[in-house]
Amino acid sequence: MATTLIPIEEYLHRVDEGGCPDYLDGVLVERNVGHYEHGHVQGLIFSLFLELNKRVACFASVECHLRLAPRRYRVADLAVFFGTEPSAPIPDTPPYVVVEVLSPDDRFSEIMEKLEEYRAWGIPNIWFVDPWARKLDVYSASGLVQVESLNLPEYNFQITAADLFS
Repeated sequence: MATTLIPIEEYLHRVDEGGCPDYLDGVLVERNVGHYEHGHVQGLIFSLFLELNKRVACFASVECHLRLAPRRYRVADLAVFFGTEPSAPIPDTPPYVVVEVLSPDDRFSEIMEKLEEYRAWGIPNIWFVDPWARKLDVYSASGLVQVESLNLPEYNFQITAADLFS
């Protein structure tokens, strides 16, 4: 099967119009979103970071395009920056936290590839949430590890499964 490569300018135009695929070396990679559970959990996590923002300068964005390399753009379900708000419309520096929420049609191998790409780019906190299994995971060089809560101890911040799935 042949793949048509898309120029970066065309991709960036689509982003400006609200399109949200990933862009990987000229190939548009559609994302699986749109299920209630996915959006609901994503919204709950976003609201918890809005609460944290009352104490600490943090800036959360849903469906956030990130420029990992000149020809590699990923769309994070949620990206959180601390300290200063990104000035670029598509941030090209790693956020402090990225959250991916599983969609029913996601392929595990593609999710793992995306999480590894985030890690290699330098994102220190990579969280993965499965709304159907009601599980929380953290991704690191050791791989995906199930946890009881998602934590940022330096900010006295924690998200438990009960916060998202009660």
